[in-house]
Amino acid sequence: MGEFILKMPDVGEGVAEAELVEWHVKPGDPVREDMVLAAVMTDKATVEIPSPVSGKVLWLGAEVGDTVAVKAPLVRIETAGEAGEPPPDSVPEALAEAVLEEPLAAAPAPAPQPKREEVLRPKPEQAAPKPAPTPREARDLSKKPLASPAVRLRAKDSGIDLRQVIGTGPAGRITHEDLDLFISRGAEPVPAQIGLVRKTAVEEIKITGLRRRIAEKMSLSTSRIPHITYVEEVDMTALEDLRATMNRDRKPEQPKLTVLPFLMRALIKTVAEQPGVNATFDDHAGIIHRHAAVHIGIATQTPAGLTVPVVRHAEARTIWDCAAELNRLAEAARTGTATRDELTGSTITISSLGALGGIASTPVINHPEVAIVGVNKMATRPVWDGTQFVPRKIMNLSSSFDHRVIDGWDAAVFVQRLKTLLETPALIFVEG
Repeated sequence: MGEFILKMPDVGEGVAEAELVEWHVKPGDPVREDMVLAAVMTDKATVEIPSPVSGKVLWLGAEVGDTVAVKAPLVRIETAGEAGEPPPDSVPEALAEAVLEEPLAAAPAPAPQPKREEVLRPKPEQAAPKPAPTPREARDLSKKPLASPAVRLRAKDSGIDLRQVIGTGPAGRITHEDLDLFISRGAEPVPAQIGLVRKTAVEEIKITGLRRRIAEKMSLSTSRIPHITYVEEVDMTALEDLRATMNRDRKPEQPKLTVLPFLMRALIKTVAEQPGVNATFDDHAGIIHRHAAVHIGIATQTPAGLTVPVVRHAEARTIWDCAAELNRLAEAARTGTATRDELTGSTITISSLGALGGIASTPVINHPEVAIVGVNKMATRPVWDGTQFVPRKIMNLSSSFDHRVIDGWDAAVFVQRLKTLLETPALIFVEG
C-alpha cells in the first residue's frame, strides 16, 4: 500500500491561497479518480478539486473556512500502489504532488455527497434505517438549520425542508447522510412544537466563502471611501410606455426588456459627458483612472450571496444586446457558473432591488469605483400638472459617489442628466 498527498493546487488566478468552503469527503471514505474532494474559493470564483487517484482518505489538512496556501498538504489518500507512486497518468503536474510524510492526525469533516440515484433507490444490502427521532431529538423548527451549500441545493431540488431534518454533524450540521436517512424514512415531517415557548438558543455562524468576501468588500468600501448619496425622483411614465411598446413588437429571438437596459444606455450617454464618474481610484498611488470603456457591474442577489457580474463594453451594445447579456450573466451568477472575468473589472455599478427597492437607499460603492447608481421601486403616484392631479409612474434613483474625487455639484449634474434621459427616453436613442 502507498500514500498520496494531494496539495493545494494553483488554480491559475495569480493568488497564493484560497479559502476552503466545502468538503465532499471525510477520513475513511473511499474515493475514485476524478471524484470531487473539496471546493475552494478565490475572490468570487469557486473551484472544485478532484482526486487524481483512487483509494481511501486518511487525513484532511484543513477545515471549512480555513485559508489554505498553494502547495500546502490538503488530503492524504491511501492508494493500492507502492508508496509515493500514484497510478499512471493520474496526477496532473499542475494539480498535485506525491510525497512521503509521517501520518498526521485525522480531522473530522462533512460527509460525501452521494449520487442522486443511490438516494432515490437504496440497495437491498444497505443497513436498515435508524429508528425515527424522539420528540426530544427533534429540531427547534424556529432555528435556521446548519448545512453546506451543496446540502441546501440538494434539499431544495428534492423539495425537503431542512428544518425537518435532524443534523448529526458538528454543532448539529446537516450532512448528506442525514438527508439519505430522512428520505429513507419516507420524508415524514417532524411535528412542530405547539404553543408559545421560551427560546434561549444562540446560533453561531462562521463567516466563510462568498459571505466572507462580501464582508471584506463592504468593509473596504466603507472604511476607505467617504460616501455622498444623492436621491432624485424620476417620472418613468413615458419610458414605461415605450418599454411596453418595444416588448410588444419585439422579435421572437429578442429578450424581454426591463428597466435596466434603458438605464444602462442612459448611463452610457451620461458618462460620455462626465467621464470622471466612469472611473476607478487607486487610493494607494493617488491616481484616478478614467475609462473610455464602460464596463457596467450589475449587483445580483444569488442563493450564496451578493455578486456583481459585469456587462463589458456596454458602450458598444444596443439596448437588446444589453438585455441579452444581463440575462446571461444573471443566470450564470445565480447558478454559480460565472467566471472570474465575468465577476471583475467593472467601472461603474448599478444596484437594484426591484419591487423591494424601497423609497430610497444608500448604496455602497463597489471599490475601487467612484460611483454607483441605485434603483428604487416604481410606484404610481398622483402628480400635479398645473391644473389637476394625474397618475404618474415615479421611481427614485439613489446614487452614491466617492467624495474624494466627485464633488457634490458634479454628482447632482450627473443624476439630473440621467433623470432627463429617463424622463424623455427618445433622447437615449439619439446618436451624438
